[in-house]
Formats: sequence, structure tokens, C-alpha cells
Amino acid sequence: MSNQTVKFEQFRDLHFRSEAFVVPNPWDAGSARLLSNLGFEALATTSAGYAFTKGKRDSFDDLSRDELLENAADIVKAVPLPVSADLEAGFGDEPETCAETIRMAAEIGLVGGSIEDATGNPDAPIYDLSQAVDRIRAAADTAADLPFLLTARAENYLWGRADLGDTIKRLQMFSEAGAAVLYAPGLPDLDAIRTVCREVDKPVNVVMGLSGPVYSVSELSDAGVRRISVGGSFARAAFGALKRAADEVKSKGTFSYSTDAIPGEELGKLLN
Repeated sequence: MSNQTVKFEQFRDLHFRSEAFVVPNPWDAGSARLLSNLGFEALATTSAGYAFTKGKRDSFDDLSRDELLENAADIVKAVPLPVSADLEAGFGDEPETCAETIRMAAEIGLVGGSIEDATGNPDAPIYDLSQAVDRIRAAADTAADLPFLLTARAENYLWGRADLGDTIKRLQMFSEAGAAVLYAPGLPDLDAIRTVCREVDKPVNVVMGLSGPVYSVSELSDAGVRRISVGGSFARAAFGALKRAADEVKSKGTFSYSTDAIPGEELGKLLN
């Protein structure tokens, strides 16, 4: 059995435990190593976190498939853990393009990834249901022949379409099309999260730290969630600390921020 298959099985099995697990989102090899050495069991890339490090926006226009896969490859090489990837909308409208993206992701050692139903077009932000399902089916058919766990994302709530019924219908049809994990970022509250988990037949991922209310791991577990990600919020927390330190130096001319900085020796151990 290959090392990649072992990682795939480890990642898959995490979704069927009695409690939710947290899959944090590093944005480069260094943050991946730190999180790995803190004891997390799997990692997932973040297109937003990566974009911040490049001075870009997290948008379809600014991020290419090649650069996101290159970033993911760096993370895969840096840690012994299973790594899943934010694969945006599959980097193309056609189902065949989504399938190709899954193959390319598996080739660099990723054992999971997500495909979303957002188009990147503000005038028509969400794919029609039939096209969205066809895209997930193509990705799932490809993933079925690989050690790869496909997550299907329903993006309604991130694009101003607060329609829980349509979101659930999309997730149900994505499940029928072969997705292994289901994900609807931006759900408004715990009741909506609980309803989604009750109405679908696959493990559900929920993101914390994106916007709106936050809940504990135990609260989300009790609601039926099986995987919790943090998206770009760890990266934003790091940039927040940088901004606070810079603001202090610029406005006050003091350096007290350094008392809260992680000691170099400790950081070196976490990255080694």
C-alpha cells in the first residue's frame, strides 16, 4: 500500500469518528509544519491565506490553478499528514476541467480537495443546479479511481443567496453525484448547521472564523458536524498580529509587541 493511500485512508476515517475533528488551514510550508507539530491530524490548504501572502485578492481572476497546486505541493512535502486542498471551482466551467483538476491534485500527493458551485461571475454567482451536479459528478468519478476524498461545496450563503432549502437540495444532489464530504460555508447559525447535518447523508464540514457567530468543537459535534476548518482565518490572525505590531511602532514608537511574539527557539523547534 502506497504512502499516499495510507494518508487517504487516515483522512477518510477521521470523518467517521463520534466527534468532529479540526482540519486547520496553513498557507505555506512553515505554517503547515507548525500546525503539524502542534498535533493536528490533517491539514487543508486555503486559497485566501495563500493569496494574502502574495499580495493578491482571493478571487478566481487573481489565482491560477498552477500556483495554487504549487503552494499545495509545498505543504504536502513539508508535513507527514494527510493534506486536502481548496480547489476553488475546479478552475473551469466544464465537468472535464474539474476532473482534470482532481487528477492533477492527486498527482502532487493531495488526498482530498473541494470543488465549489460558485462561478466567479457576480452577475450569475452560482452555477445552475444541473451544471453544478455534472461538475461534481465528473470530479467524483475521477476521485473514485484515486486515493482522493472529494468535498462538494454549496456557496449560496457566501454570495447573498440565503436559501437554506436550495443549499440542502444542492448538497443532497452533490452526495448522489458521488461527493464524499459536504460543505456549505457561511451558514447563519447553529440551527441551520444542525438542519443541514440532519438532511444529508455524508459527513459535513463547517468553517469557523470566516464570519458570523462562532461555536465550539463540542457544540458543532453535537449538531452533527464531523469536520471543522478555519479557512483563511488563521492567516488573517497572523496578519492581524503583524498589523498591531506595526501600528504600535509607527504610532507610538514602542516595541512592546515583542513580549507576545513566540520566542525564536520555540518557533525553531515547531518548524523543525
